Amino acid sequence: MPNHLLDIIQKVFYIKINFYNGAVMQDVYYIEEVDQAMALLKPIRLEILRRLDEPRSCDELAEVFQDSTQKIYYHVKALQEAGLVEKVADKRIRGTVEGYYQAKARSYWLAPSLVGKIGSLQQTRDQASLRILLQLAEDVIEDTARLGSKSEVGQPVASLSLSAQIHLADSAQRAAFLQELQTTFQNLALKYGIAEEADASMNFRLVLMCYPKQE
Repeated sequence: MPNHLLDIIQKVFYIKINFYNGAVMQDVYYIEEVDQAMALLKPIRLEILRRLDEPRSCDELAEVFQDSTQKIYYHVKALQEAGLVEKVADKRIRGTVEGYYQAKARSYWLAPSLVGKIGSLQQTRDQASLRILLQLAEDVIEDTARLGSKSEVGQPVASLSLSAQIHLADSAQRAAFLQELQTTFQNLALKYGIAEEADASMNFRLVLMCYPKQE
């Protein structure tokens, strides 16, 4: 499988695709079917999902992506057939009926069991993409910098930091650790996920990182 497809699998698995709008959207959609996961193996489709945090037409998306409406419709239709996008309205515009689509959920999670079915063993071992790790690190630095400014003026900031060093002797042990970590992380996210009417000031972000420790 080409490297860019592996990147998409990683992005779906490691990052909740967060949406904050659209009352009809469910909080978490758990992807367990291979066909649904395969529908996401195009970079533009993940970006379309992000843009569908509120109802949009294919024409509107085409303007955003600077692409033809026909191509955008092809991708939206694939996501709709996979059950990841819903058609929520039809509007008559300039004599034609235009469909409006919205993502089905605020967050998508890929079942750990699907990883081995989609990618090869080598790709499974390489899931911890350095590119995604660096992006997460940048996000954490940016978030903590903003929180630091609040702390300096006396505002209390509730936070928690945990760190540990582990030893993973071979690829089999790394794969077992990855499976257990993904399942645990996902269970926590589902259990303590953000409710629709939750107080935004009480939302927390949980980030897990694992990388080779170079002395």
